[in-house]
Amino acid sequence: MQITDDLQKLLDVLPSEIRQPLEQHPDKDRLVEVVMDLGRLPEARFATQAEYLSQIPVSREQLNYCIERVGHFGGDNRAGLERTLHRISAIRNRTGEIIGLTLRVGRAVFGTIGMIRDLVETGQSILMLGRPGVGKTTALREIARVLADELQKRVVIIDTSNEIAGDGDVPHPAIGRARRMQVARPELQHQVMIEAVENHMPEVIVIDEIGTELEAMAARTIAERGVQLVGTAHGNRIENLIKNPTLSDLVGGIQAVTLGDEEARRRGSQKTVLERKAPPTFEIAVEMLERQRWVVHEQVADMVDNLLRGRQPNPQVRTITDAGEVTITRELPQAPTPMRSPSTGGGYAASLDTPGRPTGWRTSGQMMPLPSQPRSLRGQDLRVTSTALNSPRTLPFGSSSGIRDVTNAGDLSELGPRSLSNDFEQMLDQSWHQSELLSDGSFAGPNGEDLPLQVYPYGISSQQLDQVIRVLNLPVVLTKDMDSADAVLALRSHVKNHSKLRHIAKARHVPIHAIKANTVSQITRALRRLLDMDDPSNPDVAELSLFTTTGNEDEIEALEEARLAVEQIVIPKGQPVELLPRSAKVRKMQHELVEHYRLKSDSFGEEPNRRLRIYPA
Repeated sequence: MQITDDLQKLLDVLPSEIRQPLEQHPDKDRLVEVVMDLGRLPEARFATQAEYLSQIPVSREQLNYCIERVGHFGGDNRAGLERTLHRISAIRNRTGEIIGLTLRVGRAVFGTIGMIRDLVETGQSILMLGRPGVGKTTALREIARVLADELQKRVVIIDTSNEIAGDGDVPHPAIGRARRMQVARPELQHQVMIEAVENHMPEVIVIDEIGTELEAMAARTIAERGVQLVGTAHGNRIENLIKNPTLSDLVGGIQAVTLGDEEARRRGSQKTVLERKAPPTFEIAVEMLERQRWVVHEQVADMVDNLLRGRQPNPQVRTITDAGEVTITRELPQAPTPMRSPSTGGGYAASLDTPGRPTGWRTSGQMMPLPSQPRSLRGQDLRVTSTALNSPRTLPFGSSSGIRDVTNAGDLSELGPRSLSNDFEQMLDQSWHQSELLSDGSFAGPNGEDLPLQVYPYGISSQQLDQVIRVLNLPVVLTKDMDSADAVLALRSHVKNHSKLRHIAKARHVPIHAIKANTVSQITRALRRLLDMDDPSNPDVAELSLFTTTGNEDEIEALEEARLAVEQIVIPKGQPVELLPRSAKVRKMQHELVEHYRLKSDSFGEEPNRRLRIYPA
């Protein structure tokens, strides 16, 4: 990469007592900004640290010295130096006087978009997301140059604060042949965007910091006219943009849709759901998490639809190695991957967000799991509840019709002794490879069905079903065709009130499995019992990714707290535990996790100190 910063021109603006320490500083090439606040020590900020430049507080004379040497401060309190990319921002008091300055170094970095050059050449609109200072404007400047000089396109830059092409009437050479339109006042940016399309016939419009609803609407208007858009917006991830009512239109907008009763039952969702309102303004989104690590969403429309349905996206992660090569991988936030952990002597650790994060009994170091012997329940009679006939009856476990209530599975007596394996490492190896054996089509289901098992859901949340199947890697496929189904999974309340479903299932000899509530724990238990994998006396290791909706650190931390309380205190010591106060949404996740272990929990206390109490069995 080639870097041009014209640093000396910015240093010449500073008073000598502040400029001299910077000119002699060994890391001046890594300078990010200089901060001067009235009555406080002047500060130089580098990429990884900050230092004071003097032990004498900044005076009003020093501020005035700088102000006289920079350009005019616009309505956004920003100024610049002519033919440079540096930006000077002002802080004013209540009377309008400037009492603070932030002098930010502007650098033209040629070659910075090597990670996404293939996307730029597609001609699709690209939205760059990231926190302040991560390099969005630098990347935007390089994209404009590449499009104008190397791809020979007509490029117009809407430069609201003169940050892309520098201050003054002549734009900085870093933008190449691209043309620049200045904006008189920040609130007029949307008008200049439309004017650029109507007057100058561009093929590409480049916009920095789309931040208002009017600018988002103008961007959509430009995109509908067939012009490629390249823009930036503040926000770490696409999820932040979807939740932002001002800017959500950039990714298609969100609207509430009311479903009919039958459709809501079929989806297993509430009657009011969120859906994407229109095609997204930008077809491609790039999340600039770090300067050398970008996350790319190649199909914004599909990604937004998946997020609204509760499915986690699977985007590209592009990084640059020390040798300058671009590496492309896939981000799998909801798929814990067994990996060798050097710190545990070759044992295994399941990872949720960060490699090596311990989860479950297997890696807690506190408890030994009790492996269960393989059980064959075919041909044995169990006392179950027949929802279809509303009366107790005895059904063979392997029968091809009737309804089996899996919510009361914990009441069934043990059918055989369990033995404890002495070879713990061997048991771990077998457990990690269990999902691979189950996914082999040569194995049969508990009633002789070919795997994967075809399940017809009714009244069950398809979002939660998909999540359970994906995370646990179960050999189950959801179907909408009753004729091809091996089993029906339904809510108990819906089965009682739907005689037609019972008659169809009976005529086609399809068993109905009813669960009491639409929770991850009961859905997991039902699917595992369908596959003859459930042991009520020995709950399977809890995958925290099953119980979280967004997978953020707060939710994972709360679930990890509940898991440790259950596995290290409630179960082994038989003592109740009170957890830390959490929000209602997070408490619901903790309740479902506790239910996974077949324990009881209650919420008590007043908001915002309402918290969970877990009771031993």
